[in-house]
Amino acid sequence: MSIETDTTMLPRIDATGAAPGSADLAELRAVDISAWFGTHKVLDRVSLTMPAGGITALIGPSGCGKSTFLRILNRMHELVPSAQLAGEVLLDGHDIYSPDRKLTDARRSIGMVFQKPNPFPAMSIRDNVIAGLKLTGTSASRSEKDALVESCLTKAGLWKEVHNRLDAPGGGLSGGQQQRLCIARSLAIKPRVLLMDEPCSALDPTSTRVIEETMLELAEEVTIVIVTHNMQQASRVSTQCAFFLASHGTPGVIVEYGDTYAMFNSPQDQRTTDYVNGRFG
Repeated sequence: MSIETDTTMLPRIDATGAAPGSADLAELRAVDISAWFGTHKVLDRVSLTMPAGGITALIGPSGCGKSTFLRILNRMHELVPSAQLAGEVLLDGHDIYSPDRKLTDARRSIGMVFQKPNPFPAMSIRDNVIAGLKLTGTSASRSEKDALVESCLTKAGLWKEVHNRLDAPGGGLSGGQQQRLCIARSLAIKPRVLLMDEPCSALDPTSTRVIEETMLELAEEVTIVIVTHNMQQASRVSTQCAFFLASHGTPGVIVEYGDTYAMFNSPQDQRTTDYVNGRFG
């Protein structure tokens, strides 16, 4: 039987947009991560546990390796020709860089939302949401796709605003709406972890508030890791914080990690105190 007609071995979604076994929350753990671009070392033996169902914020000044660390968590670092990596990234105890793990498996389990909204501009809102199904080889009927579109747009806080114009181009939405559309697109393949690289940096305060509310709601079903330079945002949405720092040309390291409230109110390291209080960075 041809690949085009044989869908029996493809994963399927159910009528609510859920994939089998996707309800369990995932712990993500980085162990002794070091990273290089060519001969330039940008991270040095970084270890961090990102608890299941929590929101972990990565904070620190520009150039300390936060975004590089985030990209390592779903194997985007290796797309850079000169990039090298040491250490492990464990999703529920299994290294996503193991030779027996496919790149597509890592990307399916660990989604990514970027700093700048990147919907497919000429593609409809509906097709933007379900674009990942074809890339991941997920089979779905029209009714299942419709249910998935509504489910994901609802979770991304966008359904009420666009439900009557799903065939309009995604590029015609406002910046904040485009970012929420990208979140919906990421959710459509049912990731267990969602990485967000400064998702609100280009948005106005109202759109930022909506995105933050969306993150807090999503944390009930997906583990979230967010890079942010906004200390108020980190304190509002995250349950744990990790403070990255690279000083005097040395690679980035984690200076301090722990409960967000404790990090902002009783940090253990003076450098953390100085940073969260705006004395540098």
